[in-house]
Amino acid sequence: MKITDMRVGMRVEHPHHGMGVVKSLSEHLAEVDFNGMVKSIDPVTGGVEPFEPKAELKGLEVPLKEFIARTVQALAQEMNLQAPAGGDEIVKELALRWRKGTLVLKSADASLQPKEVPLDGFFHKIVMMRNNLRVLEQKINSHAGLSDADKVEIQQYISRCYGSMTTFNILFKNREDQFSSKDES
Repeated sequence: MKITDMRVGMRVEHPHHGMGVVKSLSEHLAEVDFNGMVKSIDPVTGGVEPFEPKAELKGLEVPLKEFIARTVQALAQEMNLQAPAGGDEIVKELALRWRKGTLVLKSADASLQPKEVPLDGFFHKIVMMRNNLRVLEQKINSHAGLSDADKVEIQQYISRCYGSMTTFNILFKNREDQFSSKDES
């Protein structure tokens, strides 16, 4: 192993000392802590090997983007998290009468031009806020460091956010996708 392949905090394994953690590096030596016993080791001749998970992909026949997407999807499923819906899926939640529509923001100041925002894009942001609130709820409810009282208090704030977002329920095609100020968990 070369000194340039090492970094502080890296876990390494030595044939005699076992597993250790790199504490510092100099030009030719690494200071490694083996369960409280610090040793200066030349990584080239000292017999240390990386003790960290590695992945090697040989003969990968799918585009990297697709491989990463599949990996993220599998991880989200393993963690029982809903993967954020893609743009097409989100637009399907938009009521038909609003598709390809435009949101017009008009200032009371007549000298300012109105701002037009495509409703599909605006709706996408609303749905992503809803999805992120749901993930936040999951994380709060499963957080080991929060007391039940803390979880209830934070959940009340999230419920108030849902209540504030009910203004946008008119955009949803299905009632079950809409915001509700009732406890969502």
